[in-house]
This record gives sequence, C-alpha cells and structure tokens, in this order.
Amino acid sequence: MRYLIRGRRTGPVLMAAVLATAGVAACSNGAPDAGAGGTPTPTGSAASSPATSAAPSPTPTPTPTRTYPLSTAPRTIPAVQVHRPARGPGWSPGPAAGIVVAAGSEALTDEGKLLAGELKVAFRGTVAAGPHDIELALGGSGAPESYTLTATGGNVRITGPDQAGVFYGTRTVKQAVRSAGVVPEGVIRDRPAKPQRGLQVDIARKFFTAGWIEARLREIADLKLNQFELHFADDQGFRIASDSHPEIVSAEHLTKAEVRRIIALAASLHITVVPEVDSPGHLGAVLRAHPDLQLRNVQGVPRQGAIDISKPESAGIVDDLLREYAALFPGGWFHVGADEYQALTVRDPAASYPQLASAATAKYGAGASVADLAEGWLNDRAAVVRGAGKTAKAWNDGFFRGGRVSADRRIEVEYWTGTEIGARPPSEYLAEGRKVVNLNDKYLYYVLGEPNQFKYPTGRAIYEEWTPRVLRGTTPVAAGYDPLILGGRFAVWCDRATAQTQTQVAAGIRLPVTATAQKLWDARRPTMDWPTFRALAAEVRG
Repeated sequence: MRYLIRGRRTGPVLMAAVLATAGVAACSNGAPDAGAGGTPTPTGSAASSPATSAAPSPTPTPTPTRTYPLSTAPRTIPAVQVHRPARGPGWSPGPAAGIVVAAGSEALTDEGKLLAGELKVAFRGTVAAGPHDIELALGGSGAPESYTLTATGGNVRITGPDQAGVFYGTRTVKQAVRSAGVVPEGVIRDRPAKPQRGLQVDIARKFFTAGWIEARLREIADLKLNQFELHFADDQGFRIASDSHPEIVSAEHLTKAEVRRIIALAASLHITVVPEVDSPGHLGAVLRAHPDLQLRNVQGVPRQGAIDISKPESAGIVDDLLREYAALFPGGWFHVGADEYQALTVRDPAASYPQLASAATAKYGAGASVADLAEGWLNDRAAVVRGAGKTAKAWNDGFFRGGRVSADRRIEVEYWTGTEIGARPPSEYLAEGRKVVNLNDKYLYYVLGEPNQFKYPTGRAIYEEWTPRVLRGTTPVAAGYDPLILGGRFAVWCDRATAQTQTQVAAGIRLPVTATAQKLWDARRPTMDWPTFRALAAEVRG
C-alpha cells in the first residue's frame, strides 16, 4: 500500500506517516482490527498524533473473498455412488430457504412438500428458484431411479429421469442435513446397483398393525428401498379381509381400507407393495374353513397346510384369492409361493399320494410325477396373476429339475435355501437364465424365536460379508451371473409369534435392514468401517 505525501514532511510528521503506513499494512491480510465494541479502530501512532490529521485518507484494501475447503461426500445411508467435490458453502436450511418445483415438473409437488416439511422450510410451488432454494426437476436420460444433485452458491438442484430418482435425491438431502447440517458443495451422481430392494414381513403368523407397517415404510423409504412384501396367508392366519372368501379371514386382520391406505403411503414413497398368497403349501388358514380340500395320504392322514392339487376345487379357491388381491394391489408383482409342499417331502410321493400321481399322468402323460403336477400348479397360478398384469414370484424350492414340466422362465426365483427338498445350488437357476432375487436365509432371515438353528442376523455380518451375489451360505456366485440377480430382500418370519413384540421386531431389524439397503444400493466393499456406519445410522435416523 502506498501513501501520497503532499509537500515535504520532516521530523515527527514524517515519522507519524511512516508508522501509520506500517500499521495499516500489518492488517492488510484480513479484516481490520476491531475495538472492544466491534468497530474497526486505526492502529499505530497515527491514531493519536495531531500531526497526521492533514494527511489524506488511505485507499481502502478490499477484504479477501472467503475461501472454503474442498468439500467431501455427504454422510448418508446408502452412501452416494459418485461425488465431485467443489469449494463453497453448500446448502443448509434456514429462514430464507425453500423448496421449488421446476416448470413442467409439477408431478414432483408431493416430493417437494414432503421435503419442505421434513426440513421445516417453505414450499414455494412451481416458481423460479431463488437464493437458498432447492429445486426439483424431471429430466435427463439416466438409468431408472438415478439422480443428479448439484449444490452450488447456496442452492441445490435435483434432477432425474423419473420421480423415484428425484425422490432419492431428496433422501440424500434429508440425511446430509441430519448427519452434518449441510448439503456439501459439488455434484452427486447416484443410482442403485439393483432394481429390487426390499423388506418382507410375515403378518400371517403374527399380526402387525397398519400403523406399524406404515412406520416401516417411512423408515425404508429413507434408505431408498423400493419393495415391501406382505406375506399375509399361512397356516396360522389369513390377515387381509376377503370378499370372495370371507370365511377364511382371521379375527385379527387388515381391512381393505387399511390396505389401500398402506398402498397409498407406499406409492407416495416410491415403494411397491407385493402380496403373497402361498400355495399349494402354507394354506392352513384356508383349509380350516375347507377341510375337504386338505391333502391326505393313502391312510387318510392329513398333511398340515397342504391343499390337494388333484381336486379342481383347490385351484378354484386359490385362483379366486389371486384375482381378488391382484385387483387390490396395483403393483407389478405377485408372489405365488410354491415352497415346502408336504407331498414332496416323503420318500415315495406316488405311493403315499396316489391321487396326485393319477392326476399327474392324466394331465401330463405316462411317466409324469407328483413333482410335475406341483410344477404345473405353479405355472397355472403364475398364469392367473400374469393375466392380471403381474409378474409372478416363487420360492426357489418350488422349481424342480429333470421332470416333464419345467417352471415358466418368466417367474422370478426368490432364492432363500439350499437345504429344502427340491432346492438346488443358486448357480443352477442362473445357468438356466432365470432371474433371481436374493433372500439368503443365513443373512436375511429374521425368524422370531430362532427355531431350527436360525439366529437373528446382524447388521455387521450383512455389511461386512454379504452381497447380492452371496445367494446361499457365504460363497458368492460367479460375477458373470450378476445381471440376472435382480436384488434382494430382508425378511421377517414369525414362526414363534410371541417371541418378540412389534416394538422389539422394529428395533431388532433396524440395523440389519440398514446394512441390507447399503449393499443393495452399492454392492462394493464399503469404505466406512462398521462402528462408523453404525454411528451414522443413528444420526441419519433422526
């Protein structure tokens, strides 16, 4: 900094000027020094010397622009796939903040209102983004459920090719604010590794209220899970009201109004609710009202939960239920079961159940087996739900090899076990080109009461050991099969219904479900260690 000295200065006057110059220069690397009252005060002897009063005011030095460290990725679960760092303040909620929807993207209004309420900021509607706003917009050509989040200059813009992707971007904002108070500057490009990411709850053996289910939907939505399966029919109970067969419904059940409310909430959170009516086994609740349809062996002994698939009336009642609930649930999938049919657990099914053997040969020709009849039953039920516009799902132990009848290739294999009758290594299903969903019972089965050597799975084991390719036990299938693995689902089974309360179940599955969500969104080895992840899970839950 230079001072223009008019005329010749000597002695004290010149010295005062020199001291003033040195004092101001000492402050030139930042804001001026402030006095006790916060007002900048001059420094050096020029502040008190009358001899300097005739000197002109110095040219002010501008305060340097504030600098920021390079940003880091937001702390979220699941972690974002790609974050390009930048320098800047990021975005944080405050009195001036708001949520807006871009013109032409009015379909995102509900997502905008939800985020505004969660962050306690204004929802401004379809208007131009102002300072400190978050803007939601549809657009781009990315993969389904993908999104781009740009945080710059105190603003955020979230774009995606579909509503689900933009919604997931809002979940990233919500979690970033919960974990650090700010959405960091930079650009996020994010997408899930797998298209099916879910939670399943067995409400047949243990009744769960609509409110409990809705709370789980809100939790899994923040984790970017997109499926919720209801296993609502089994030996112990039938838990959704029925118009076609009200006689089979248990005293404790969901009304159809409650189911519609659950479906509506799920849809608003971009979650598909998948119903399951399991057959030809696990139908005890139906058979209590229709004992004439129960499977009996050659000695007349009934088999628990098994319906006699040689009787046309058996198909009639099950198809009534499939059509009724296909109309109630608007999503694209219907689970038709097919597991653990008791006729196939004996040494000689044809000798024990001659009526099934006769039906098999009558329908499929000489040499057809009871397993062929069961496989045909699966195909017929899949055809019913396909006629209602659904993709059928079925448990892997309902797919048999080497018979006259093969399971339809369009049925998605839900792989849970390699130990049941008819179960095969997962590579066999994949080698046939079948699409598979991972429900590995070692990691993803939360069975109340821990019967049959089941142990409650831990979030740590899922986080550190499991990936979607680990379909059975602990060994992954070959990487080349990865495109056929559609995703996975964490499952709650209530074999011993009284072993835990609803509240205990919710607490017990929280970390395992959180870890599952991380590995379905990004199957790579996490960079965060387990203790850090567990602490973050508590922070973002909020």
